Amino acid sequence: MKLSEMREKTVDELQNAIVDWKKQLLEARLQLSTHKLENVATISKTKRLIAQAKTVITEKEVQNA
Repeated sequence: MKLSEMREKTVDELQNAIVDWKKQLLEARLQLSTHKLENVATISKTKRLIAQAKTVITEKEVQNA
C-alpha cells in the first residue's frame, strides 16, 4: 500500500491494517527462525508499512485536534 492510499483511509481502517501487518510480521519472523522464509525483505517492508500507518494516524489526530 502506498502512502497516498494510506492517507485516504480512515483511522479505523488503518488500525485494522496495522493488526493484519503485525500478524504477517509474526508469521514472517517464525518462518525466518525455521529457515522457511524465502524473501527476507518482507520483514523490513512490513515494519515500514506499520510505521507509515502509525505516522498517518498521528497526522490525522493532530489535524482533528
